[in-house]
Amino acid sequence: MKKRSRLPLFLFLISCSLALFSLLMIYNASSVEAFQTFGDKFYYVRNQTISLLIALMVLAFFTLFSYQNLKIFALPLLILNFLALILVLIPGLGIKIMGARRWLNLGFFSFQPSEFLKLSLSIYLAAWLEQKRSIWPFLAITLLFLTLIMFQPDLGTSIIILLTSFLVYFVSGGSLKSFFLFLLFCLFLGSLLIFSSDYRKNRIITFLNPTIDPLGKSYHLRQILIALGSGGLLGLGLGESKQKYLYLPEATTDSIFAVIGEETGFLGATTLIFTFLLLIYLGLKIAIQAPNRFGQLLAVGLISWLGLQAFINFGAMVSLVPLTGLPLPFISYGGSSLIVAMASIGILINIAKNKK
Repeated sequence: MKKRSRLPLFLFLISCSLALFSLLMIYNASSVEAFQTFGDKFYYVRNQTISLLIALMVLAFFTLFSYQNLKIFALPLLILNFLALILVLIPGLGIKIMGARRWLNLGFFSFQPSEFLKLSLSIYLAAWLEQKRSIWPFLAITLLFLTLIMFQPDLGTSIIILLTSFLVYFVSGGSLKSFFLFLLFCLFLGSLLIFSSDYRKNRIITFLNPTIDPLGKSYHLRQILIALGSGGLLGLGLGESKQKYLYLPEATTDSIFAVIGEETGFLGATTLIFTFLLLIYLGLKIAIQAPNRFGQLLAVGLISWLGLQAFINFGAMVSLVPLTGLPLPFISYGGSSLIVAMASIGILINIAKNKK
């Protein structure tokens, strides 16, 4: 009982430590780009600090708001997210950056609907799968949202949504036959998405041969590996990154782990990886100890997307998987991602506070 009562505190401390560490690393990674672009080296870290304050309020809300009441809002939240994913495709409402239309502009603020889908779909599936369901309506729901995300396009988020949804379905009582059907579905869908886009095909080619076209297709990956290699065992020191001088693309977002590895070395990078492993362990423990089926499935969904996204990002940074454009939860620059991650932690804490 005593050990279990510490779970919420440990989860809170780990997530807040990661978010605070992110402010330091976002400043280190972004100061040069921020000064060149905005004339203010604190531009990115200031925005992230505001996002963190909002995220902490969201975490506090979900910590106090009984997770069982989320069942009431599961369908309305999913419908709102569905509408937001449609609105983001409309010119003028959807913000197009680097060929992708992923952000919804509401005038006074903008956000990324696909990030919030990780939360709303986890809540909905946990409520819907309290009773055993056939795999076909499950695949229909999943495919509907994957289609909307791929219109943006955003393959990385699609992968996270697909894998998280299946893990929730499998834990709810999905059969081994369902697993193989899902595997075939993933292979077919993945092949279709990759070979329908030259951009995605180039990422696969670059992954298989990182030495090809060092100033073009493989430039991003090579700069990541240079950053990690430069860090050595102990790193160059905080603030001493060389890659942040506009060599490394997306240094504050998808590639921030490369800057962390460069500045803190192998020891700092592995400490961060083990911190995420501890976070996943605590989340799974909360799922096992959840007082009811809804709480169990919800905890699995929330910790799955956090864990999968973190380790796909790590894998991409060390060239174990192709680059997917996924941010590192809690660490990468981005308000939508941070708020959804903290909301997920708040719900997990709320589940942990309840006893069987």
